Amino acid sequence: MTVFTGATSTVAGAAVLVGLGFLGSRLLGALRAVAIANEYGTSAELDAFWVAIRLPDLVFQVLAGATLAAAFIPVYASYVAKRGDDEAWRLASIVLNWVLLGTIALAAIVFLAAEWIVPAMAPGLGDGLPNQDALQRDAIFLTRVMLVSPILFAVSGMITGILNARQHFLLPAFAPMLYNLAIIGGAVLLSDRYGVEGLAIGVIVGSGLHLAAQMPALAAAGFRLVPSLNLREPGVQRVLRLMGPRMIGLAAAQVNLVVLTFFASFEGEAAISALNFAWLILLFPVGLFGMSLAMAIFPSLAAQAARDDHGAVREMVAGTLRFTMFLSLPAGVAIIFLREPLVRTLLEHGSFDAVSSALVSSILLYFAVGLFAHSAIEVLSRGFYALGDTRTPVAFAVGAMILNLVLAAVLVGPLGVRGLALALSVATIVEAGLLLATLHGRLAGGLWTRPLATTLLRTLIATALMAEGLTVLFEVLDESGDFGPRSFFALLVGTVGGAVIYYLASLIMRTREAELIATRIQSLFAR
Repeated sequence: MTVFTGATSTVAGAAVLVGLGFLGSRLLGALRAVAIANEYGTSAELDAFWVAIRLPDLVFQVLAGATLAAAFIPVYASYVAKRGDDEAWRLASIVLNWVLLGTIALAAIVFLAAEWIVPAMAPGLGDGLPNQDALQRDAIFLTRVMLVSPILFAVSGMITGILNARQHFLLPAFAPMLYNLAIIGGAVLLSDRYGVEGLAIGVIVGSGLHLAAQMPALAAAGFRLVPSLNLREPGVQRVLRLMGPRMIGLAAAQVNLVVLTFFASFEGEAAISALNFAWLILLFPVGLFGMSLAMAIFPSLAAQAARDDHGAVREMVAGTLRFTMFLSLPAGVAIIFLREPLVRTLLEHGSFDAVSSALVSSILLYFAVGLFAHSAIEVLSRGFYALGDTRTPVAFAVGAMILNLVLAAVLVGPLGVRGLALALSVATIVEAGLLLATLHGRLAGGLWTRPLATTLLRTLIATALMAEGLTVLFEVLDESGDFGPRSFFALLVGTVGGAVIYYLASLIMRTREAELIATRIQSLFAR
């Protein structure tokens, strides 16, 4: 049974809708990167912005992100199934009230402590430049301004969780597009007047739009806010128990980015911005092939787990993992081959020059190595969350964070900022392997089954054939590998050619996921 057949037909529609939302959001995310690169290049001022946004992201992920991803949806799904809407809305209200208050309190603490925390995160920011002190002050100011964003996202993230748990995906999938559009607007319309502060304004406006866009769906679902902070409610206590470990796990994931920022701050004026541009590009396929599928299946996983149907949980996780690997493994290899024309086509405009392109491309190479692992973690972790186990993935996330820190310190010397990307990729691969091995032993029948092994083997063979085809194609296009003004043509031909080679090879080997895609396409044209 694959993830999109039989009893999981509802997930198919959700996955398509969430996938389309992620596609739109990631396309706008790519356009956001283009707009930022065009206006700011890889300047020291942009480095200050990237440093500043780390703490607001951390505030949101520690509280709202923890509740949404791991704790709230399974408990809320259980309330809907067993207690009805009235009790479910009461639970949602109490959790929402506490998340909002907690986020405001944490944001206030960070606001007061920003002048000490921010310099400690990036002590090398502006090192050697005459305006180093001004850059540090700018980073502190921008951090404080953007702390409005996690407060808005705390409410918006909870609403997303409520709607997804009730199988409403349209507006939650649409909301991130507005967030990206606002940042694009800040870069394009406000950069001349406000500099990087225009980006901060875009972040705040975008988070407000992210919230406002979902309100109609919440009202249509019949949400009734209860002014209660009752911690004695059993569901609230369960959310808190599940939330605690996940807070640590999400903090660990954010600390990984802080670690990269810390070491990159010593690697020159463009290092932090180049690292973030490469990371933004990587997030596009991770969102499509990992996050979208994981978000789509999670409410159904939680519902199946609430009914103690662990067999259905295993089949859903295994099927989704196979499909994720089928998509993400070739995507990572394709990015390795196409990284230079990709970066040049997307970013090399305006203030973003060829030197910046070369640096971002070299970093993207090492990030792409871990693409499949980033995608797999999104799926595997949801399997643990649905079973009510947040401790195991958190333990592995903390272990990966420590490994990333050690590897970053070791690799930054010989490889520079590229070593930081490699450190994160290696740590992520180790984390994904541990999650797979542990969940395999946790679920009856296991995850490492013949269908998964077969899919992986055939995927690797098809990916190798695609890589060989791209090698020959690029030798024909340009023996030097320096495509220059032909970057867009090389990217287009490489993407289409690589996809065709991979998909045909998969069909010839009768890979189930490739056949499923063919069946879906045929059914669409048959209607």
